[in-house]
Amino acid sequence: MTVTRRALLSAAALTPAATLLPSPTAAAAASPPGDVVGKISVGYQGWFSCPGDGAPIGGWWHWSRDRFQPPSASNTTIVSWPDMRDFTHAYPTAYPNLGDGRPATLFSSYDQQTVDTHFQWMRTYGIDTAALQRFNPTGDEGPTRDAMAAKVRGAAEATGRKFYIMYDVTGWTSMQNQIKTDWSQKMSPYASSPAYARQNGKPVVCIWGFGFNDDGRPFPPAACLDVVNWFKAQGCYVIGGVPTYWREGKNDSRAGFSDVYHAFHMLSPWMVGRTGTLDGLDWFLANVNTADQADCNAHGIDYQPCVLPGDLSSGHRRHGDFYWRSLYNMIRLGAQGLYVSMFDEFNEGNQIAKTAETGASVPAGTGIRALDEDGTFCSADYYLRITGDGGRMLKGQTALTATRPTPPTTGTPPVPTGDLAAGKPVTAGSANGPYGPGNAVDGNAGSYWESTNHVFPQWIEVDLGTPYAVKRLVLRLPGTWERRTQTITVPGRAAETYVFDPASGNTVTITLPGTSVRQLRLTFTANTGWPAAQLAALEAYA
Repeated sequence: MTVTRRALLSAAALTPAATLLPSPTAAAAASPPGDVVGKISVGYQGWFSCPGDGAPIGGWWHWSRDRFQPPSASNTTIVSWPDMRDFTHAYPTAYPNLGDGRPATLFSSYDQQTVDTHFQWMRTYGIDTAALQRFNPTGDEGPTRDAMAAKVRGAAEATGRKFYIMYDVTGWTSMQNQIKTDWSQKMSPYASSPAYARQNGKPVVCIWGFGFNDDGRPFPPAACLDVVNWFKAQGCYVIGGVPTYWREGKNDSRAGFSDVYHAFHMLSPWMVGRTGTLDGLDWFLANVNTADQADCNAHGIDYQPCVLPGDLSSGHRRHGDFYWRSLYNMIRLGAQGLYVSMFDEFNEGNQIAKTAETGASVPAGTGIRALDEDGTFCSADYYLRITGDGGRMLKGQTALTATRPTPPTTGTPPVPTGDLAAGKPVTAGSANGPYGPGNAVDGNAGSYWESTNHVFPQWIEVDLGTPYAVKRLVLRLPGTWERRTQTITVPGRAAETYVFDPASGNTVTITLPGTSVRQLRLTFTANTGWPAAQLAALEAYA
């Protein structure tokens, strides 16, 4: 598996303290608007595979550390969970069920329906161009990546989007010669597609990784310059995916690459993992991006900085404020184009693709953050909508504004379906031996919680993860138990006596007024069938 960019680079640069922001500047465009200049481009991995999808790579590629075993909480490469509602093909995993009880399924990028859906989202939300990542095509992923290029071309043509090939040279030992062969024999024919991105009349190619200060890209400057000049000689418009500190030759950038960087038509410095705060974004604008833009202007190079939604798994997003600041800073700087890192990067939590909204939509008990992780509900498409707003601001279709115009939701948040308590953290005032409180939310009606005998009152409490307006509780005891009544106090109601009767499946349904609650506590004060509180299932529904 290709080592992720963040794993290699996250320690390369620390964000210093914030400084005063520069005044907005007008950049002299090196190129007129095209398919990357004046446009929003997104990095598109398209690298997820599942058993049975037909991909040559086989297995759970990029979902699992061990691709021959299904992804689970202990065998995973991802830190965010996709919203699966738009996909017709879904693959079951070994994760626990979602918080609302639905099976935990994932998509395969190799399914044409997945690619079509992603590109339909791009059309809907105004994303202009997708940079299809292409790794060492001579490795075992090569045949799968070859097929993905064809799938992306079809989806781009069908939706009126543009795409281009973005070579990632990480770990590509014989890159200097093989990248030329790959373009000549496999990828250049795609440039004849009406959907292939062109800038200044030339097909666009990006090469990501020259000059980085790590062992994964040890290529000397002369070899890199040879590759850049070769692509230019083929008539290509060449973008360089370069280190953050390319201009200064420090931190993540090796010295001696200035001629390489200045040979590109466009530069797109990497920013993932560099900061997770608004002050950090402002610091980079003042101390890095402004000088980058000036250097590019002086050399007739287009500037395409990274803009970041933020690492959801690390709590950087601030319900859209981080992403909007990233967009706003680079647009007011005068950048010629923007590169969103990334569209579908669920491995690093930087995806803008539709993402799980609440704890009810991620595997229960895994701690995976949903979009409401800071307490603000955000619709699954929220970061796609922000991207669309950013694109309009880049193109001058809306005014430049530091205030995020896109609300987290487009209306009332949808009512979650399924059992909100399933698999959620649960505690109790006491437990009798092995009959712990977890048995009440494990989905098994044969297991049960029982409190210490001969001591009342007793309580059991489920943490739903986020506040919900709970409208209905379903309480169960094992179906074969004899009839009994228990006196229970539930949220929003006084203590009442409830009958558990095997004739009705030992099930009790309680209607609630819909008060918003996160900590759902039930208090027991009597049981006619046993001198303790007992519960096989505690289910909560909105």
